[in-house]
Amino acid sequence: MTESLNQVLAQVDRGMEESLGRLFALLRIPSISAQPKHAGDCRAAAEWLRKELADLGFEASVRETPGHPMVVAHDDKPSSGPHVLFYGHYDVQPTDPASLWHTDPFAPTLTRSVDGRQVIVARGASDDKGQLMTFIEACRAWKRVHKALPIKISVLIEGEEESGGVNLMPFLKANAQELKADVALICDTGMPNRTTPAITTGLRGLVGDEIELQCASHDLHSGMYGNAARNPIELLCTILGNVRDATGRVKLPSFYDGVQEPAETVRAQWRAIFPNDDLTLGPVGLSQAAGEQGYSAVEQVWARPSYEINGISGGYEGEGFKTVLPAKAMAKVSFRLVPGQNPEKIRDAFRAYVKSHLPPDAKVTFTPHGASSGFAVPQDGPYLKTALKALSDEWNTEAVSIGCGGSIPVVAEVKEALGLDSLLIGFAQDDDRIHSPNEQYGVESFHKGVRSWVRVLAGLSALA
Repeated sequence: MTESLNQVLAQVDRGMEESLGRLFALLRIPSISAQPKHAGDCRAAAEWLRKELADLGFEASVRETPGHPMVVAHDDKPSSGPHVLFYGHYDVQPTDPASLWHTDPFAPTLTRSVDGRQVIVARGASDDKGQLMTFIEACRAWKRVHKALPIKISVLIEGEEESGGVNLMPFLKANAQELKADVALICDTGMPNRTTPAITTGLRGLVGDEIELQCASHDLHSGMYGNAARNPIELLCTILGNVRDATGRVKLPSFYDGVQEPAETVRAQWRAIFPNDDLTLGPVGLSQAAGEQGYSAVEQVWARPSYEINGISGGYEGEGFKTVLPAKAMAKVSFRLVPGQNPEKIRDAFRAYVKSHLPPDAKVTFTPHGASSGFAVPQDGPYLKTALKALSDEWNTEAVSIGCGGSIPVVAEVKEALGLDSLLIGFAQDDDRIHSPNEQYGVESFHKGVRSWVRVLAGLSALA
């Protein structure tokens, strides 16, 4: 296998200029899924990808949805090794504000970043066209050298990830038999620094709730009713401020039921990458972790549940000053949940806590805003170990398992609809400016990303 692998890696290196040319062609298509005027461009991107995959020997098709189309492709000629389902998305974010772009966002440009790296500047360069093309180009290199892929591969490319993805779950469920595989590979994540490859093995879920407190029947004059009438803003602030204790722990009953500590070997890897909190918080002008005591900033984001007040309002908020005692106050709160926590139990516990702290004459209403569970890949699974070794071999640095403080809906949807665990392998960097003007993707990220996928596919083929 070593000689066979080296031949494919050499092909990647020889064909890099052509690979960049194909990426640039895809980047020129303004496939902004959120804007109806670009519906034709989204279809054009889907058709472009279908053709590329068909040219590689995949059985590829564009599939209709109530929104933008999906691309589905299969190459099932290999009879051994696991069957993988690769997921990416061809749609991109809007480019506003246009005045902040240094170049045309759909005229990909090679330039140098502030640290001297060669980067590709274009909308979608990192999220997600550059990332998904690393996988397609890895398949191309295998095909050119050996006329075949080392394992059975299916591909699913979405066109609405950046605009809600409402049609993905129905599509997965409707096509579950066709899309079933052994493991999903998702390339929409990044690396913790320039040199350390990583697989995201944990994602946090989310519970969102909106609370409205009402006391008086209408806004009051604070001179006439101040002190005597209950102030809902003060009450709401007191209740929400007391959800945490002095050590930063959330006080809701059973909140930490099911929460698992990360393995010490994993924590040690994280400490090596982020030896102090300044590396995590410094870029946003902070220096000290403010959550649970006993956990570093990165541990709090990657492996611990959180409670946050996302917005609070009430009373007079216009210009000038008005001595009003408001009748109502509103807040939006969210909980980021780790694997093992039950979203609906957390919501119920929060609502019960608020109600238990209401005095007479105060009424509360709640509006839910979504609920999803956390996700984790078993650390002892063969696919994870194999992929980590492949990444380590390519980058000459030990690959690490990392967490992600946010949520990636496709991971939970693939698990629910298809029963598949996912390996989230990506090569983006924190300064890629995704969703912002002047989005970029390092040429090294693209090149070594292709080489990394070649190695991952080779490694998985040995699991036959």
